[in-house]
Formats: sequence, C-alpha cells, structure tokens
Amino acid sequence: MHFDLIDLKLFLNVTEAGNITAGAARSYLSLASASARIRGLETSLGMTLLDRGRRGVTPTAAGKAMAQHARLILQQVQRLQADLTDYAQGFKGQVRLLGNTSALSEYLPERLAEFLVGHPNIDIHLEEHPSLRILHAVRHGTADLGIISNAVETGHLQTLPFCADPLTLIMPTDHPLAGHTSLRFSQTLDHEFIGLGMNSAMAIYLEEQALHLGRRIKTRLRAESFDGVLRMVSGGAGLGVVPMAAVERFNHAGRLKRARLSDSWADRTLLLCAVDFDTLPQYAKVLVRHLRAQTAFLDTPMSSPDN
Repeated sequence: MHFDLIDLKLFLNVTEAGNITAGAARSYLSLASASARIRGLETSLGMTLLDRGRRGVTPTAAGKAMAQHARLILQQVQRLQADLTDYAQGFKGQVRLLGNTSALSEYLPERLAEFLVGHPNIDIHLEEHPSLRILHAVRHGTADLGIISNAVETGHLQTLPFCADPLTLIMPTDHPLAGHTSLRFSQTLDHEFIGLGMNSAMAIYLEEQALHLGRRIKTRLRAESFDGVLRMVSGGAGLGVVPMAAVERFNHAGRLKRARLSDSWADRTLLLCAVDFDTLPQYAKVLVRHLRAQTAFLDTPMSSPDN
C-alpha cells in the first residue's frame, strides 16, 4: 500500500474544506487532477473515503481515520524538515520536552541551563502541559520526552523516576488551619485559595482533585507562579498548594505555615516518560542521562535509556 504525500495533503484539504473544488484549490491542483487522485486513493485502499452529496463531501468512518493519520504523518514530515534545516545550520539535534508545572518551575531551570552550556549543539523545545496531555503527545510522537506525575496511568509508555515532588498546603500564620501539621484536602475546601492560572497544569490537577470530592476550589486570585502564590499567602490572602521544593527555596518561609496533605495524590513522584528510551535519538539520550544523573532515584531505574 503506497501513500503519496501530495494525496495525503489533498485529502486533508478536501475534508477540511468540505468539497473537492476548494480542496483542489488549496492544494494548487486542478479539479480534474484532484478528483482523479481521490478516486485513485480510494481504489488503492478498496474503500470509500468520502460521501459525495449535492452540497459537498463528508468523510466516511474510514475517511475520518484516514484524515487523522494523514494529519499526524504530515506533522511529522514538517518536523523532519525543521530538524534537517537545523542540521544544515550546524545543529546536532533538538529535543521536544514537555513537563508539568512543578517540573518546569522547580526542577528543570538549573538542570537544563547546565545541560545547554555543556551541549551547545543541542536545543530543547520546552512546554508546560498537564500530565495527561503530555502522555498523549509522547504517545503520538509530538514530543520526545515528558515529565509527568506518577498519579496518571502511563499505559504502554516507558518511565524512569525523575524526582520526588510532594505537594504541601501553605497558609498565613494566623489562619484558622494554622495549628494543623497534617490535613486532608477535603478539610481545606471551605476556605479561600490563591491559585495558579487556569491553564496551568497544577491548577488543572488541583481542580480535578476537588471535583473528585464533589467540590470546587474557592479561588480568590490566580498568580503567575509558585513564587507569586507563596508571597500572597504569606501576606495573608488565602491558602495555597505548592510543591515542597517551592516552599524550601522561598526567602520568607517564616511568614507562613505549612501542613502536610495526607491525600495519597499529594505524595507525588515525577517520572520521565518516552515511547522507548532505547530508540530515542542519541542527543535525547544524552539529555536523559543528564537529568537522571541529578536524581536521588538513580539506584532504582525502571528502564534504561543508556543501552
């Protein structure tokens, strides 16, 4: 079974436009040529991909599957072209790395800075996403590596421990809950919070935990960073939930109280994930080794990226 990239692009354009004429124009093909290519594609597959009607075309079930795979293939071709352009300009590689809020704000900046200094010919494309979206991106090849919470089911992806990331409740020193050293999340939800932005992976994660309890978080204000949450909580504005690492580096930790969250989901571990660590490009393996070299979990690997 042979697929032509021009045919795949044409098919996507036709399905998105809803008719062959517009799809042909977007693909810079004549209507006759586009129609012949679509018919040839259906003939080679032995199935109908488009339902033709007076008002245009709609993809069949097979056509929808075809469009989904065509989109992924064309995205990969675009990334291939971008990577090869980088090679032509002297770059050895670019690693696409996705992480959750904790990873990006607390654990990666210094580690990645050190890596970039030591490897000037390797670039890193870094983005923040919730763990479930990271899994989806890695699974479908739109990211090389992800750093996720162990609270999500990783399916068939391989994982390596990255670092411990326990979450802790912080509060003003005069807050009604300030006398507690350990609390369940449900015990805090009658009080007001300072949270992160609505698109933050951490904010989404905490909202999900509240929804599991049939509750909503009472958010007074959304800060741009964990540091912003810490500063506002220490000023008396409300409760917050942040990684323990953020509290430990905060310069004014004496101006707030903290309590352990006893919910199992708060006792988190961050994991590196990939489809297969052994098949990563060599430059991505170099990054994995660098990140792993600085983790306390190195003695208990779950999979090896070094083979």
